[in-house]
Amino acid sequence: MQKIYDTLVQLHIPYQEHTHPAIFTSAEAAKYFEHIPGAHVKNLFLRNRNGNQHYLAVVLDHKKVDLKQLAKSLNESQLGFASPERLMKYLNVTPGSVSALGLIFDTAHHVNVLVDQDCAQYGSINLHPNDNTKTLTVGWSDFKKYLDWCGNPTRDIVFDARN
Repeated sequence: MQKIYDTLVQLHIPYQEHTHPAIFTSAEAAKYFEHIPGAHVKNLFLRNRNGNQHYLAVVLDHKKVDLKQLAKSLNESQLGFASPERLMKYLNVTPGSVSALGLIFDTAHHVNVLVDQDCAQYGSINLHPNDNTKTLTVGWSDFKKYLDWCGNPTRDIVFDARN
């Protein structure tokens, strides 16, 4: 976790830290995040059918993700949730604390990042620093700067709110 904070400082990315009880789901987070501005997201760590491609979907927390439709849009036959072992291997994190900030641990840039394009309209984004008792609010342009620095393949994608 300290590596994440050190990297934010190194990149001159300001953040506001919020502490709270451990949060494992978007539903649990809602009661703690009412007063915190910015995009509130869920982070889904996915793998393809063969397990040789991994995706981190950063999606507004009120949206449902249709994995079949997402797989189709990525030219994958099937997507499913990756195992806790894969989470640890690529993002150095356990379930419930997944965050795009963990991409600094994927030094081989194996994980493909899918960012909900609607997040940008909020001006900032809220992310766990690989610890689900803390949330960092980071400006949107600084978040994109962080993603660029990490070097993982990243694309903005449309996640339909009705799915």
